Amino acid sequence: MKIKEFNQEIKGKSVEELNEELVAAKKELFNLRFQNATNQLDNTSRIKVVRKNIARIQTAITEAGKEN
Repeated sequence: MKIKEFNQEIKGKSVEELNEELVAAKKELFNLRFQNATNQLDNTSRIKVVRKNIARIQTAITEAGKEN
């Protein structure tokens, strides 16, 4: 998914949905790190993408909190 599309998708969600997505992204990051540690991960660049997506989600949550 492209960055602009991901950002637009995030902006259209409520804080509760963003929190659910944040939990899912953190679980995915944990699984990727676990696979990397056991040498089962083929695409190591996915870790970087997921970390940046987590930061984007957290930024959207913060912005939504400031609006209220």
